[in-house]
Amino acid sequence: MYAFMTNGTVDFLEKYKQKQTDKHILLMQGNGNTVAYYEGTEKKMFEVPRKYDVVLSTGSLQDHGFVVMNNIPVTDEGKPLFEDQFRNRASYIEAEPGFLAFRLLRPHSGNTYIVMVQWTSESDYERWKNSDSFKKSHQKTAGAQQTPAFFSGAPYIGTYYMIDDKK
Repeated sequence: MYAFMTNGTVDFLEKYKQKQTDKHILLMQGNGNTVAYYEGTEKKMFEVPRKYDVVLSTGSLQDHGFVVMNNIPVTDEGKPLFEDQFRNRASYIEAEPGFLAFRLLRPHSGNTYIVMVQWTSESDYERWKNSDSFKKSHQKTAGAQQTPAFFSGAPYIGTYYMIDDKK
């Protein structure tokens, strides 16, 4: 399965979404921009998309809630190890209150993966960040470096609120 993202104004993306009635396009706002997100088997979506492979998928993305996208640049040789680490720890988050969906997205161009998690609310996300589950899923192994060797740059986080269709 593929995931596609593009940016634009709220008005432009809402009009685009209204024309694509057969597709479940999600709109979200944050960090001073608006993002349209779609996942499916189509080879192309949006005029100027960022395309990803959905490597791991848990839960169903909703038209409401709070989304956290952790953008992580990974070296080419580190990609298998990076993905494997997520396969081994993705389940830590699923039972958390307010959890809706998780996606690990591998980029088709560039080297920046996206770890996308959708929560019912921002407070659910903040509560999870202070939980034992978070600590366990992010614990370092004995002697591990501060930044994994397979990172090719500094990760950064974007947060978004879904633009609810039922305003």
